[in-house]
Amino acid sequence: MATERHRLDETAVNEFDEGFRGEVIGQKAAGYDDARVIYNAMIDKRPALIARCVDVADVVAAVNFGREHDLDIAVRSGGHNGPGLALVDDGIVVDLSEMTGVHVDPEAKTARVEPGCTWGDVDHATHAFGLATVSGIISTTGVGGLTLGGGHGYLTRKHGLTIDNLLSADVVLADGRLVHASADEHEDLFWALRGGGGNFGVVTSFEFRLHEVETVVAGPLFWPIEELESTMRWYRDWLAQTPEDVYAFYLVAEVPGDPFPPEIHGENICGLVWCYLGPEDDIDEILQPAREVAEPLFEHVGAMPYTALQGLFDGLYPPGDQWYWKGNFVDELTDDAIAEHERFAAVPTPQSTMHLYPIDGAVHDVASDATAWNRRDANWSMVIAGVAPDPDERETITDWARDYWEALHTHSASGAYVNFLMEEGEERIRATYGDNYERLQAVKAEYDPENVFHVNQNVKPAPVE
Repeated sequence: MATERHRLDETAVNEFDEGFRGEVIGQKAAGYDDARVIYNAMIDKRPALIARCVDVADVVAAVNFGREHDLDIAVRSGGHNGPGLALVDDGIVVDLSEMTGVHVDPEAKTARVEPGCTWGDVDHATHAFGLATVSGIISTTGVGGLTLGGGHGYLTRKHGLTIDNLLSADVVLADGRLVHASADEHEDLFWALRGGGGNFGVVTSFEFRLHEVETVVAGPLFWPIEELESTMRWYRDWLAQTPEDVYAFYLVAEVPGDPFPPEIHGENICGLVWCYLGPEDDIDEILQPAREVAEPLFEHVGAMPYTALQGLFDGLYPPGDQWYWKGNFVDELTDDAIAEHERFAAVPTPQSTMHLYPIDGAVHDVASDATAWNRRDANWSMVIAGVAPDPDERETITDWARDYWEALHTHSASGAYVNFLMEEGEERIRATYGDNYERLQAVKAEYDPENVFHVNQNVKPAPVE
């Protein structure tokens, strides 16, 4: 229910709507309930207004309206954010989902991407030229949130984080100004955008560096869950010796239905999802150590378009499921940590999972203070995700994810990938940014001193001395 502070004057809303090219959706509008649906069905927030922008002028107008009327401002790109920070009760949502242009320059190997794009949109546009940039593992994820949080995925060991491939950004600031941030303009803002989340403004355009990636050798290899200890120990030692062209993330899961063979449906497994950037002829030699450490229960690794790999998990994780996830950075997989993984590896639902994403290789080549992302020395980004279509399983998946995370937390490094945080408080945010936190506060004080953009994993402005 809107408070007095957030009760909007109808005349002001009408004036805002008249100058807005997109759609202004209030709580009484016919499409309101559809407009406030996001990826995680656990989230049920009721904004006062949803401003569905179609261009930069709309974004400026929406930010100005929110600020002038003392509304909490949330920013929505793809809506995948776990704790639902793409929405806000009683405030205004700057909805970017209609801004989906992608312009590829194949000669310069760059792409300029609007903030409402998903990574599927970007991959579709760049794949036509045999190019790609670093993103996540689900193609329906929004470009904006993943990028501003740092971004890691199949190309990370070879080409770094998504932010390591960000060349510039256009940003609408809290006061409504539009600025261009790059290595040469607003350098401090550009530094903060690369991992600092949505704290500093609304990005209306991202410019990415692209790499020659068209066909990859990829797919899953599963072992029986009873082989977790032996295979995770092997994986720990193997990864550090492996060329950066080879990427494989470790997972525990339950085998879903098709396209997997019926005889393994419902089996609890551990395994790897591979992505190799070299020749297909080399893959048997690369896979052989994994086959030798334990006999695979299932293996299907072969050449495929990069776009097919990017969409591999889309069907398993459609919008509308219940989600609860928690993350940690991991420096080392100790024997004690592996024992805790064994204890919790029987997942409670077919979609629930634990992933260990490698963030070594090219990520380690960048200094920890070169971008807001602090943990350049970590070897993995871990996420434990409880997922279920049925709301009645909400408590089950939440308890499992929390208990699993608690058991591993003492064996993990400080902080986590900011996009894997729920609403966990300032201490966790500080731990995530470590030595970079005070600099982020200083940039926040310069570009958003009133903390207008606080519906996020919030970095508060440095106090005025």
